[in-house]
Amino acid sequence: MNNMNNINNTNTFAASALPRMAMEIPAVNDSAATITALVKDGSKVTGYKLSDGQILDKPQAVALARSGGIAGVGISERYGSEYLKSIPDGTDNNNLSHLPTVSN
Repeated sequence: MNNMNNINNTNTFAASALPRMAMEIPAVNDSAATITALVKDGSKVTGYKLSDGQILDKPQAVALARSGGIAGVGISERYGSEYLKSIPDGTDNNNLSHLPTVSN
């Protein structure tokens, strides 16, 4: 089985195939929210505002996404900290980095 088949079959990007983009992509519930804005402290993302109005910190958002409650994102890890990341689809205008910022 090649890495691309492994990616499609498990819904998780294999770290060996895409080391800089490795992410877990959970199955999404029918009632899943979307991220509409980023909560930042300076330039650092500290949370996410959802389409249902909730504002969650990173750990809460990661847990909700992992359970299928947030659409359009995967879960990545950097320096031991998990965070949400847009699922790559070849377009930039729907990436989290293009969302507005809100205060918590």
